[in-house]
Amino acid sequence: MAKTVKKAAAKKAAPKKAAPKKAAAKKAAPKKAAPKKAAVKKAAPKKAAKKKSARKPNAAFMIPLNSSPALAEVIGNKPMPRTEIIRQIWNYIKKNKLQDGKNKRMINADAKLKVLFAGKTQISMFDLAKVVSQNVK
Repeated sequence: MAKTVKKAAAKKAAPKKAAPKKAAAKKAAPKKAAPKKAAVKKAAPKKAAKKKSARKPNAAFMIPLNSSPALAEVIGNKPMPRTEIIRQIWNYIKKNKLQDGKNKRMINADAKLKVLFAGKTQISMFDLAKVVSQNVK
């Protein structure tokens, strides 16, 4: 609809050429404007929904790693992937209520975790990956 309005405005703005005198004598009947057609909105065709493929884990994270003796006291002695090691540490932290009450990002150390945290009494949860890296082979 906007295009037809622009075209009509462009036609009005264009300079008219002088008509020959013979044609000016004859008055042409005014042209009737074409009736406006109602704009019919077509529904967009529905695309077939693609099946989302199951997310594949990164192979580097899924390699079973051996834990150090200090880490083995917290999570167990058998080799497990890095993702499972982090999960087991968080299970231990939540089971023993070692997450700080006021600042949930901080982890308070008990006797077993203090050995892992290199003697610190509290670390940030963001440092946990660094602690795991230092304690796996």
